[in-house]
Amino acid sequence: MTRLSVNINKIATLRNARGGNTPNLLKMATDAESFGAQGITVHPRPDERHITYKDVLNLKPLVTTEFNIEGNPKEDKFVKLVLETCPEQVTLVPDSVGQLTSNHGWDTITNRDYLTDIIAVFKAKGIRTSIFVDANEQMIEGAKYTGADRIELYTESFASGYAADKESAIAPFILAGKKANELGIGINAGHDLSLENLTYFAQNVPNLLEVSIGHALVADALYVGWENAIRMYRGCLEKKN
Repeated sequence: MTRLSVNINKIATLRNARGGNTPNLLKMATDAESFGAQGITVHPRPDERHITYKDVLNLKPLVTTEFNIEGNPKEDKFVKLVLETCPEQVTLVPDSVGQLTSNHGWDTITNRDYLTDIIAVFKAKGIRTSIFVDANEQMIEGAKYTGADRIELYTESFASGYAADKESAIAPFILAGKKANELGIGINAGHDLSLENLTYFAQNVPNLLEVSIGHALVADALYVGWENAIRMYRGCLEKKN
């Protein structure tokens, strides 16, 4: 079954809006696991506007499922943090400094040598590596040759096109999934997946291992509660079987 990793960046954003420790990020993470989350995802950025580097260090001994740290490895501080915490997975995202949210995948062909070198650094510490990519077969093939264990498909185009024409929106992701399976590289996915579109995505992308969901899940939790939201997203993934 596809695993649900809950991205808690938005919890940190809410906390940071007033300072202090409300909501309690660490408790929200451990509660998420007790409610059914199969992983916790964080994406610290250089300005620490949501998840801070201290948060990551504090979370490491508490997370009992899978800890996934996302970020741009071209930032030395990020690389140092990952090597210090040794999460189960690091997801490499080509964000620029100050970027509001991730909006494109890696060009794994142009950056092949760099990605190969940095992935070797993480894998030497036993950390599973995933590369954030668009649903492009060439980029997936390039990711395979870097030595990455997995790709994370950037799903914004699917989410934005789902309501108008879900068949057209999913088509490139089906092809991307088939290509990844042919190459023997694992498949994760994330960005704008929601209760509306998650089941359809998971049903159609072959051998989808994991989804990372934050913004939509936290927004839904404002209406239904943290536990109910997590269980509802787990239910979407269970429907695929």
